[in-house]
Amino acid sequence: MTDTMINSQVGQSPLQGPVGEILRQLGPAVVGVERCDRRRGIARIQSSSLLEVSRQLMAMEGSRFVTEVGLDVRDGIDIIYCWAFDAQGIIVMLKALAARPELTADAVGQLLPAANWIEREIADLLGVKFRNHPDPRRLILDDSWPQGLYPLRKDFDPAVHKPPLPPVPPDTSAEGQP
Repeated sequence: MTDTMINSQVGQSPLQGPVGEILRQLGPAVVGVERCDRRRGIARIQSSSLLEVSRQLMAMEGSRFVTEVGLDVRDGIDIIYCWAFDAQGIIVMLKALAARPELTADAVGQLLPAANWIEREIADLLGVKFRNHPDPRRLILDDSWPQGLYPLRKDFDPAVHKPPLPPVPPDTSAEGQP
Protein backbone atom coordinates (compact mmCIF):
# COMPACT_ATOMS: atom_id res chain seq x y z
CA MET A 1 0.00 0.00 0.00
CA THR A 2 1.33 3.42 -0.84
CA ASP A 3 0.95 6.66 1.08
CA THR A 4 -1.03 8.00 -1.87
CA MET A 5 -3.57 5.17 -1.58
CA ILE A 6 -4.10 5.79 2.13
CA ASN A 7 -4.06 9.58 1.82
CA SER A 8 -6.65 9.51 -0.95
CA GLN A 9 -9.30 8.88 1.71
CA VAL A 10 -10.89 11.84 3.48
CA GLY A 11 -9.18 12.97 6.70
CA GLN A 12 -6.26 10.57 6.49
CA SER A 13 -3.05 11.09 8.38
CA PRO A 14 0.14 10.60 6.33
CA LEU A 15 2.26 7.55 7.11
CA GLN A 16 5.39 8.53 9.00
CA GLY A 17 8.40 6.78 10.47
CA PRO A 18 8.40 3.26 11.91
CA VAL A 19 4.64 3.31 12.58
CA GLY A 20 4.00 4.17 8.95
CA GLU A 21 6.19 1.25 7.91
CA ILE A 22 4.21 -1.14 10.13
CA LEU A 23 0.93 0.09 8.64
CA ARG A 24 2.33 -0.21 5.09
CA GLN A 25 3.22 -3.85 5.79
CA LEU A 26 -0.43 -4.56 6.64
CA GLY A 27 -1.31 -3.68 3.06
CA PRO A 28 -4.87 -3.19 1.82
CA ALA A 29 -6.35 -4.36 5.15
CA VAL A 30 -5.72 -0.79 6.36
CA VAL A 31 -8.61 1.30 5.08
CA GLY A 32 -7.99 4.50 7.04
CA VAL A 33 -5.38 6.16 9.22
CA GLU A 34 -6.43 8.56 11.98
CA ARG A 35 -2.99 9.15 13.46
CA CYS A 36 0.47 8.19 12.37
CA ASP A 37 3.61 9.66 13.78
CA ARG A 38 6.94 8.14 14.72
CA ARG A 39 5.66 6.39 17.89
CA ARG A 40 1.85 6.20 17.77
CA GLY A 41 -0.62 5.03 15.19
CA ILE A 42 -4.39 4.61 15.01
CA ALA A 43 -5.80 2.95 11.91
CA ARG A 44 -9.03 1.30 10.79
CA ILE A 45 -8.78 -2.13 9.23
CA GLN A 46 -11.28 -4.18 7.28
CA SER A 47 -13.06 -6.41 9.77
CA SER A 48 -12.76 -9.31 7.36
CA SER A 49 -8.95 -9.00 7.53
CA LEU A 50 -8.68 -9.08 11.32
CA LEU A 51 -7.20 -12.58 11.69
CA GLU A 52 -4.71 -12.09 8.86
CA VAL A 53 -3.63 -8.71 10.28
CA SER A 54 -3.21 -10.33 13.71
CA ARG A 55 -1.03 -13.06 12.19
CA GLN A 56 1.07 -10.44 10.39
CA LEU A 57 1.57 -8.44 13.58
CA MET A 58 2.43 -11.56 15.59
CA ALA A 59 5.14 -12.36 13.02
CA MET A 60 6.73 -8.89 13.23
CA GLU A 61 9.87 -8.80 15.31
CA GLY A 62 9.34 -7.29 18.75
CA SER A 63 5.55 -7.09 18.52
CA ARG A 64 3.34 -7.75 21.52
CA PHE A 65 -0.44 -7.89 21.81
CA VAL A 66 -1.38 -5.57 24.68
CA THR A 67 -5.17 -5.55 24.91
CA GLU A 68 -8.41 -4.94 23.09
CA VAL A 69 -11.40 -2.83 24.04
CA GLY A 70 -14.92 -2.35 22.74
CA LEU A 71 -16.65 0.96 22.17
CA ASP A 72 -20.32 1.49 21.29
CA VAL A 73 -20.43 3.70 18.18
CA ARG A 74 -23.21 4.69 15.77
CA ASP A 75 -22.66 1.84 13.30
CA GLY A 76 -21.91 -0.95 15.79
CA ILE A 77 -19.15 -1.79 18.22
CA ASP A 78 -15.63 -0.66 17.41
CA ILE A 79 -13.13 -3.18 18.68
CA ILE A 80 -9.75 -1.57 19.18
CA TYR A 81 -6.71 -3.85 19.22
CA CYS A 82 -3.57 -2.45 20.86
CA TRP A 83 -0.14 -3.70 19.84
CA ALA A 84 3.23 -2.61 21.24
CA PHE A 85 6.72 -2.71 19.84
CA ASP A 86 8.53 -2.15 23.13
CA ALA A 87 12.10 -1.87 21.84
CA GLN A 88 11.04 1.02 19.60
CA GLY A 89 8.55 2.56 22.04
CA ILE A 90 5.72 2.16 19.50
CA ILE A 91 1.99 1.65 20.07
CA VAL A 92 -0.30 0.75 17.17
CA MET A 93 -4.06 0.68 17.67
CA LEU A 94 -6.21 -0.97 15.03
CA LYS A 95 -9.98 -0.50 14.88
CA ALA A 96 -12.31 -3.12 13.43
CA LEU A 97 -16.06 -2.58 13.35
CA ALA A 98 -18.52 -5.24 14.46
CA ALA A 99 -21.37 -3.74 12.44
CA ARG A 100 -25.01 -3.53 13.51
CA PRO A 101 -27.27 -5.42 13.57
CA GLU A 102 -25.21 -8.63 13.68
CA LEU A 103 -22.37 -7.33 15.92
CA THR A 104 -20.07 -10.20 15.00
CA ALA A 105 -16.29 -10.32 14.76
CA ASP A 106 -13.67 -12.99 14.35
CA ALA A 107 -12.20 -14.10 17.67
CA VAL A 108 -8.56 -13.09 17.96
CA GLY A 109 -8.57 -15.35 21.03
CA GLN A 110 -8.26 -18.35 18.72
CA LEU A 111 -4.76 -17.06 17.80
CA LEU A 112 -3.82 -15.16 20.95
CA PRO A 113 -4.84 -16.78 24.24
CA ALA A 114 -4.31 -13.40 25.96
CA ALA A 115 -7.39 -12.12 24.13
CA ASN A 116 -9.76 -14.84 25.42
CA TRP A 117 -10.97 -13.17 28.61
CA ILE A 118 -11.06 -9.73 27.03
CA GLU A 119 -13.33 -10.98 24.26
CA ARG A 120 -15.57 -12.69 26.81
CA GLU A 121 -15.85 -9.36 28.67
CA ILE A 122 -16.71 -7.50 25.45
CA ALA A 123 -19.31 -10.16 24.63
CA ASP A 124 -20.90 -9.87 28.10
CA LEU A 125 -20.88 -6.10 28.39
CA LEU A 126 -21.39 -4.97 24.76
CA GLY A 127 -22.97 -7.98 23.05
CA VAL A 128 -20.37 -8.72 20.37
CA LYS A 129 -20.54 -12.30 19.12
CA PHE A 130 -17.02 -13.60 18.49
CA ARG A 131 -16.86 -16.25 15.77
CA ASN A 132 -14.79 -19.33 16.65
CA HIS A 133 -14.03 -18.18 20.17
CA PRO A 134 -12.40 -21.02 22.14
CA ASP A 135 -14.49 -20.37 25.30
CA PRO A 136 -17.66 -18.33 24.70
CA ARG A 137 -19.07 -18.68 28.24
CA ARG A 138 -20.08 -15.59 30.20
CA LEU A 139 -17.32 -14.09 32.28
CA ILE A 140 -18.64 -10.95 33.97
CA LEU A 141 -22.42 -11.15 34.11
CA ASP A 142 -24.28 -13.62 36.30
CA ASP A 143 -26.27 -16.34 34.52
CA SER A 144 -29.46 -14.67 35.77
CA TRP A 145 -28.67 -11.52 33.75
CA PRO A 146 -31.20 -11.23 30.88
CA GLN A 147 -30.06 -12.18 27.38
CA GLY A 148 -29.88 -9.19 25.01
CA LEU A 149 -29.24 -6.61 27.74
CA TYR A 150 -25.72 -5.14 27.68
CA PRO A 151 -24.71 -2.70 30.43
CA LEU A 152 -21.97 -0.85 28.50
CA ARG A 153 -24.07 0.00 25.47
CA LYS A 154 -25.28 3.56 25.07
CA ASP A 155 -28.91 2.41 24.99
CA PHE A 156 -28.65 0.77 28.43
CA ASP A 157 -30.55 2.79 31.03
CA PRO A 158 -30.21 1.49 34.60
CA ALA A 159 -33.42 3.29 35.57
CA VAL A 160 -35.37 1.38 32.91
CA HIS A 161 -33.43 -1.89 32.65
CA LYS A 162 -33.54 -3.39 36.09
CA PRO A 163 -32.19 -6.90 35.75
CA PRO A 164 -32.66 -9.21 38.70
CA LEU A 165 -29.95 -9.40 41.29
CA PRO A 166 -28.15 -12.73 41.49
CA PRO A 167 -29.65 -15.12 44.03
CA VAL A 168 -28.20 -14.90 47.53
CA PRO A 169 -27.04 -18.23 48.88
CA PRO A 170 -28.69 -19.27 52.16
CA ASP A 171 -26.83 -18.42 55.35
CA THR A 172 -25.65 -21.73 56.76
CA SER A 173 -23.42 -20.29 59.49
CA ALA A 174 -26.08 -20.73 62.22
CA GLU A 175 -26.92 -24.34 61.34
CA GLY A 176 -25.98 -26.94 63.89
CA GLN A 177 -25.68 -24.48 66.81
CA PRO A 178 -27.81 -25.04 69.98
